[in-house]
Amino acid sequence: MKKTILIVITILVLIPSAIWGYITFRKHSAEEAVHEYLLKKGTEESNIVSLEPFIANLSGSENYMVAVRLKDDGNVYYYYKDGGEVKLESSTISQLP
Repeated sequence: MKKTILIVITILVLIPSAIWGYITFRKHSAEEAVHEYLLKKGTEESNIVSLEPFIANLSGSENYMVAVRLKDDGNVYYYYKDGGEVKLESSTISQLP
């Protein structure tokens, strides 16, 4: 009986941990790919204000996106990693103050 309870508790701990680890890995992987893409595209490191990975509630590889904010640009750009390729999904258009 104790062995069964121990197995159930182990499963209840491992499954959520594995799911959390997978999501964290996918978000970090997307963030790193977008960062590398921006640098290769010619964006200076000092011009990157923030890279914020998030879950976008879209299907497939578009589910893990990265919001990019650049210095002196009021827009926010949303990128995702599709296989080995980084793609721009959309951007917001805003006015600089």
